[in-house]
Amino acid sequence: MLAPPRTVVRREGGLYALERALQRRGFRNVAGADEAGRGACAGPLVAGACILPEGKRGEIDELADSKLLTAAARERVYAEVVKRALAWSVVIVPATEVDARGLHVCNLAAMRRALASLTATPDYVLTDGFPVDGLNAPGLAVWKGDRVAACVAAASVLAKVTRDRLMVELDDKFPGYGFAVHKGYITEEHSAALTSRGPCAEHRFSYVNVAAASGRGNRPPRARRPVAVSASSASPEAVPLMLWADSEGTVGVASGEQPRPPVPVGEDEAMEGEKR
Repeated sequence: MLAPPRTVVRREGGLYALERALQRRGFRNVAGADEAGRGACAGPLVAGACILPEGKRGEIDELADSKLLTAAARERVYAEVVKRALAWSVVIVPATEVDARGLHVCNLAAMRRALASLTATPDYVLTDGFPVDGLNAPGLAVWKGDRVAACVAAASVLAKVTRDRLMVELDDKFPGYGFAVHKGYITEEHSAALTSRGPCAEHRFSYVNVAAASGRGNRPPRARRPVAVSASSASPEAVPLMLWADSEGTVGVASGEQPRPPVPVGEDEAMEGEKR
């Protein structure tokens, strides 16, 4: 029996070349998954998943890696992705869960949940950087996938825009940290606020800089987050740390669609020594 001819995807083919090659091989629904907020020390981790339609309808003007787009361009692309996608989903993992389970575990679990929540079943899955198992579909981890595959770029925009909007809301709830500006990433302004005010409930205490600012850096990563205190028990000056109760990750899908029940996350091991 002759082996099938090798598929060659050329870089000059552009952002849609990889998906088109897979579709020619019979994988019509190619899903992409990506995350936003992995490197931030405050705020949630957000994962997005997306299946773009075949042909011209799936080709979106300005679509690119979300980090290469301006905020205004991301909003425009986000609106087009939501309007055109065959299916899309977003999963939000709170900072408390990142601290409890570990960043890498949460990252893979969030992408897995987002892909499992798609209302159209993926025939093939492309993920950005990290392989994700337990998907019931063949898949490929693509280095810098948000710059190589359109569906991954679309997922990155969904995740980034969702997370940026959440960080703007958190800036109102926790003023003084500049969340609306730096979105929880480490900047000089953010570091100065951490030093002067201490961390708030939305900071990730498993991160070294937050643990140091909280005075709990001598504890293991999963034991650094303090016990929650009520916002009415003391003034913000006396107790700057206000922790909300742990919440489950939430799923958002395209208007008019309902997500499928998420698959079990599995028994992953946390990677405590991972570089941030």
